[in-house]
Amino acid sequence: MDRRDTLKTLFVGTLAGAALATTAGCTPDTKIDTPAVGTGDAVYGRTEAEKERDQRLMAEKYFTAHELETIAVLSDIILPSTATAVSASEAGVPEFIEFIVKDMESNKLPMRGGIGWLDIESNKRFNKQFQMCSNTQQIEIIEDIAYPDPDNKKPEMGPGIKFFDLMRNLTLTGYYTSKLGIRDLGYKGNTPNVWDGVPADVLAEHDVDYDPEWIAKCVDQSKRDVIAAWDDDGNLIS
Repeated sequence: MDRRDTLKTLFVGTLAGAALATTAGCTPDTKIDTPAVGTGDAVYGRTEAEKERDQRLMAEKYFTAHELETIAVLSDIILPSTATAVSASEAGVPEFIEFIVKDMESNKLPMRGGIGWLDIESNKRFNKQFQMCSNTQQIEIIEDIAYPDPDNKKPEMGPGIKFFDLMRNLTLTGYYTSKLGIRDLGYKGNTPNVWDGVPADVLAEHDVDYDPEWIAKCVDQSKRDVIAAWDDDGNLIS
């Protein structure tokens, strides 16, 4: 098993752990065939306030161009491209990290400081910034902070080790929550679909049907992302 498969297994393990809580001892052995449903048009699924906040964060810039380039190099060292999967940078991991440090500001200083530490260490060893080093030189530094020897601890490497732990976690999260990363996992769960009423075969089995006027009023996919609102008397108004 290569490094990428190991990281993938670790990430999938978190999904499997959650699944066990709902399946162990309480799921019947009988397999139920579920008819396929249309996916419909995608919607954002956010409130107006959330949309405004997201837009504000995305409009802001935190990392410098140099820092983003370094993040891209690091993310691709962690998850390089393969014959069947794109690299972390191709999946948008640097952009994800740019967003997440603005969304979770406690990550700002550790990330910026970590990139600075990496450049200082690179200059000490090779007299140039990390992103300007050869791949062999970059890997030499990464090996020391990604896989530290517990029997030969080096206090001066502590900040780099802590930074790389954060960088690795953000890279895996960004990659395996992206569309391309989920495709690489082969994960099929939690896929949103469109509910358009009880399936036709079930209705036919019970010799019932929907009133066209009722279904048009109550199952309007163009309004599926509209949040319900009530007046002061508790009457539904939207």
